[in-house]
Amino acid sequence: MSSDPWGRVDETGTVYVRTADGEQVVGSWQAGSPEEALAYFERKYEGLVVEIGLLEKRVKTTDLSAKDAQVAIDHIRQQVDAHHVVGDLDALRVRLDKLVEQVEARREERKAQRARQSDEARKSKEALVAEAEELSQSDQWRAAGERLRALVDTWKGLPRLDRKSDDDLWHRFSHARSAFSKRRKQHFAQLDAQREEARRTKERLVSEAEALSNSTDWGVTAARYRELMAEWKAAGRAQREHEDDLWNRFRGAQDVFFAARSSVFAERDAEQAENLKLKEELAEEAEKLLPVTDLKAARAAFRSVNERWEAIGHVPRDARPKVEGRMHAVERAIQESEEAEWRRTNPEARARAEGLTGQLQAAVDKLRGQIEQARAQGNNARADKLERELEGRQALLDQAQKGLQEFGG
Repeated sequence: MSSDPWGRVDETGTVYVRTADGEQVVGSWQAGSPEEALAYFERKYEGLVVEIGLLEKRVKTTDLSAKDAQVAIDHIRQQVDAHHVVGDLDALRVRLDKLVEQVEARREERKAQRARQSDEARKSKEALVAEAEELSQSDQWRAAGERLRALVDTWKGLPRLDRKSDDDLWHRFSHARSAFSKRRKQHFAQLDAQREEARRTKERLVSEAEALSNSTDWGVTAARYRELMAEWKAAGRAQREHEDDLWNRFRGAQDVFFAARSSVFAERDAEQAENLKLKEELAEEAEKLLPVTDLKAARAAFRSVNERWEAIGHVPRDARPKVEGRMHAVERAIQESEEAEWRRTNPEARARAEGLTGQLQAAVDKLRGQIEQARAQGNNARADKLERELEGRQALLDQAQKGLQEFGG
């Protein structure tokens, strides 16, 4: 018979292992010496030790799932409980028990982590829904639309919640987007209808303006052109692809008429030059009203200047846009002050003020680009004309920005 601290082989060749619960039969060995039997089953024990060591390392250093780790532990435990090895089986059970504790701790940690992640995802999605619902009522169509698209991308990057919560939040989120899209579609449909109506109106005005361009009834025709211009301004803007062409035809027809009239009234040039001087003086007097500090006084003073302005006759045609532009700039500035005063009592006006500022800034930038292009092409006459228009738009922009500042923005 042969033995060591953890096992023995009896005279029949039966191999035993010693445990805290007493000896357990390992197996039978008939092929060689008892020492060889113990050595064989001890090597099998060492194999289990190595296997447990590797599993301990995997649990400690890798992201092995709790489920897979438990399967591996159960597999080794079955081999330990089968008593087919010779060695300190109780020590292996202790190590396996510690592994179970570690796996359970990791399971709980991951469960807590998933709970935290789920809570964070819920809060993030609730915040996205709240912002989307707020944006659904916005009239800043481009900015709000871009932001909603960004929110969708953010949503896609967040983990899913439980089905009911996720579906409920997504339903609210999707409903907000749909509501915004519906409002935007209605807005632009209405805008398209208005622009189509403006196009038809301006087509009619162009036709009449072109029919009048060869008239020699100077007074009546000039008066009618003024009426047509008023109707043109009241009609609103047509579609972008039609507006410039219609305006060029409309203005061109007037230019033909007024050029003919100017040639007939050449003898009045001296009088018109004097009128220009008087109007420039009035424009200078009007410009001193800016910036507006006392709206009531400025309004009264401008009315006085305007009455004297209206009493003065025509000025040379090439000088008219600039001098009239100066007066119009003052008039618009006063109107902006009136509107700003009204807006201070109307909190809904802020959004419109921002929109107006953006439109005017875009118009100013566009004019500057057109001026640079005209200069580059050597078309100084067009560039000068555009610069006069730019002065008026810039004055409007300055006043709009001032009005926006009064909102604290």
